[in-house]
Amino acid sequence: MQYGVYPAELFQALVKARENKKANCQNLNVEYRGSVDGEAIFLIKQEDNVVVQFRVAEETLLRKDIVFENWMDTDKVRKQIARMYPAESSLMSVEHLRSGMKKINLTVKVLQIEEPRMVHTQFGSNALLANAIVEDTTGKIRLCLWDQQVHSVAVGDIVQITNASVSTFKGEKQLRLGKTGTLVVKQRDDSKTESSSEEKTKKAVCA
Repeated sequence: MQYGVYPAELFQALVKARENKKANCQNLNVEYRGSVDGEAIFLIKQEDNVVVQFRVAEETLLRKDIVFENWMDTDKVRKQIARMYPAESSLMSVEHLRSGMKKINLTVKVLQIEEPRMVHTQFGSNALLANAIVEDTTGKIRLCLWDQQVHSVAVGDIVQITNASVSTFKGEKQLRLGKTGTLVVKQRDDSKTESSSEEKTKKAVCA
């Protein structure tokens, strides 16, 4: 937290460094120094300054089921986040989003919405899912849309996202609304509205 690095980001950097000898994680450099007794040795530096050196079990680096969100839910971490982002309860920017963050509020523009598909959830039910790409002036991020959310927005809309969380899936950060998050369209894409109106007019004339 002191260096603005979240657990999921660090873990991905360790895995990458184990494969390629080196990796970057925000403003830190991660170096793989070799393995001893089934443990990989990593050295983390910020520019030329050594931050820490430690070992990680090789079998841990191969795991795909580690969930880091709960690691962030401690008083110490919450206090550190409050110091780093004193305005977290207000609007944030995409560039500051880190895996594990919760109660995120931000305003973004919808750039792309994938074709919706029906998926089988871990709860044994079926749900409609569509992944969207949204952006603000600082960057882009994937947003997961479920069921009624899928058809509530369109490409070009400006939306207000409230109480969302950030997770990592296949190494990519994504926004999730969950049960408590909300999405409200603040501004519709006028060009889409005009095109729709023109299309309706053409159909009426042809009829």
